[in-house]
Amino acid sequence: MQAVIQSARGPFLILTPMCVLAGVGAVVAQGGHVSVADLLLVLLGALSAHISVNALNEYLDFRSGIDLHTRRTPFSGGSGGLPEHPHEASGVLMLGIVTLAITILVGLYFLLQGEYGLLPLGLAGVIIIVAYTRHIHRSPWLCLIAPGFGFGLAMVAGTGYALGASDSPTLWLAALVPFFLVNNLLLLNQYPDIEADRAGGRRHFPIAYGVKNSTHVFALNLLAVAVVLVLGVVAGWFPRWSLLALIALLPGVMAWRGAVKMGADIGQQPQFMAANVVANLLTPAVLGLTLILA
Repeated sequence: MQAVIQSARGPFLILTPMCVLAGVGAVVAQGGHVSVADLLLVLLGALSAHISVNALNEYLDFRSGIDLHTRRTPFSGGSGGLPEHPHEASGVLMLGIVTLAITILVGLYFLLQGEYGLLPLGLAGVIIIVAYTRHIHRSPWLCLIAPGFGFGLAMVAGTGYALGASDSPTLWLAALVPFFLVNNLLLLNQYPDIEADRAGGRRHFPIAYGVKNSTHVFALNLLAVAVVLVLGVVAGWFPRWSLLALIALLPGVMAWRGAVKMGADIGQQPQFMAANVVANLLTPAVLGLTLILA
């Protein structure tokens, strides 16, 4: 079962509770009460969605041969489980299917509770999970924004709706923070795999527009996060303490500098990719905590 376990990409799953925390913060900021049972269900559904997209991506990248040619880093190139244990491919596929089914069941539960705002976000999230590797990766712009949609708009706003939040600038601005950050997370992780991905038929943003333009987009995403945070505070939708999230964003600036310096060879300096991960984890977490504590 080693490849099956690796395909879940356990260390990367930490991102999920950080995004859920931002959604919980938006609920509390509206004066809502968070049920522990409902919160645990939300976490189950969100983690299952994350595991599903990871496992299906591992399976399909192995079947297409991409994982056999990537320059594997701690943050890109797949887990390496299936190339070492190819007989476990069906188990990895089954993990992806079962966890997707769990996500759908959790979503249906909240829909039956009358949380209908989840429906469009949930449907879009399921489509992204199923289509991400085979179809979305062939469209540069869709591939650029799909990760952020899944973790930002679907997961953060979806958490808010599931826990009883109403539409508000606080909820959607909180969702935009991981939207821009997670787009950057996947964007930078594509740099070391450009040649393997191109050979496998993918056409994501760095392949279509080059590393230099992709690094410009990375910088714009960082700027967008800063603008969202400042706007939220100035407009009174976030508490002043939420400006602390700007400090949590600083590792992303370090990652951008690494991208400028190393380009497609950034995998040779994994500290820059690690800094990008840190920004993705800390920024929504700090935002969520400040919304809760305020």
